[in-house]
Amino acid sequence: MYTQESVYTQMTFHYMNGQSESFNLYAPVESDGSTQTFQLVEVRHLLNKDWWIINLPDQTVFVNIDNVVKVEVKPAIDQLKGEDVFTNAERVTALNRSR
Repeated sequence: MYTQESVYTQMTFHYMNGQSESFNLYAPVESDGSTQTFQLVEVRHLLNKDWWIINLPDQTVFVNIDNVVKVEVKPAIDQLKGEDVFTNAERVTALNRSR
């Protein structure tokens, strides 16, 4: 399985119904022993998909992005740049939801 030293990216999906769930995506180890990180190319490709598939050791989860209002990724993806990306941003307050 994975060790505490494994490199991973945490993704949290926030759904329209107010629920959320998080997944740790572990970086694959390359043949030279290095690890990959969640890259800009992967993000841009995923954003064009209607369904995201997360393959866990005990099950496969299919996430319909139409039901997702926000996706959080930790650690931050430093490679994201361009006209549609706000850089040097700081969160002032956490999201509050009223019903």
